[in-house]
Amino acid sequence: MTNVVGSRAVFGVIVPSTNTVVEHDYWRSDIDGVAFRAGSMYIPHPVMDDNAGFEALLGQIRASIDDAVRDVLTAEPDRMVMGMSAETFWGGVDGNAAFEQRLRDRTGLPVTTGASSCRAALETLGARRIAVFSPYQPIADVEVGRFFTEAGFDVAAITGLRCRTAMDIARVDVPRLREVVAELDGPDVDAIVQVGTNLSFVGLADELEAELGKPVVAINSATLWHALRDHGIADQVKGCGQLLREY
Repeated sequence: MTNVVGSRAVFGVIVPSTNTVVEHDYWRSDIDGVAFRAGSMYIPHPVMDDNAGFEALLGQIRASIDDAVRDVLTAEPDRMVMGMSAETFWGGVDGNAAFEQRLRDRTGLPVTTGASSCRAALETLGARRIAVFSPYQPIADVEVGRFFTEAGFDVAAITGLRCRTAMDIARVDVPRLREVVAELDGPDVDAIVQVGTNLSFVGLADELEAELGKPVVAINSATLWHALRDHGIADQVKGCGQLLREY
């Protein structure tokens, strides 16, 4: 339900308790009349330094997401936005669809997820052959690649940064991100896609698009774009990539 600061929309945003980037990225867009209320999924053991650790992290997310959703609903939001991405790619296209349906059934609200947002963004941008990077371990990159392949994209390459903890994701610096993009880019790649919402990449993605002459999709820009456009809000935003600036 709208209010004084969210006169056009209030979005409920579900984030892991370790995430410091999503809310920053959404608020920096400075969209008049759109407010965000975050609900936190408690992550007591944030180590994700191998496949088993990553699966354990997902287990913590799954155990706490209902409480985070419960808390956000007390603010009476108009839409739910998943400010976490790995779980939304799990199980491919069908897994994402089932996850979204559970959230719609639980909340009675429209839902925006990272996987669906990236898919819609790439379709809008006309990209078919993509290269992807994440902060994840291999077990999660397999699921990310599966989703994009099932969605009809040609995944040229996928690179995981293998961050050791959930907090380390937010510590990946600009030189390292530039290095990864340079390794992934090539003349046969239509777009670069970044997943993992605690990676700070929105501003750099905007710079890289100008440098590379092709779409560079940051997942936080994609989810914000999807939430706004699906909600009928067409404001164009500078500094967050061509998706929010032009579409």
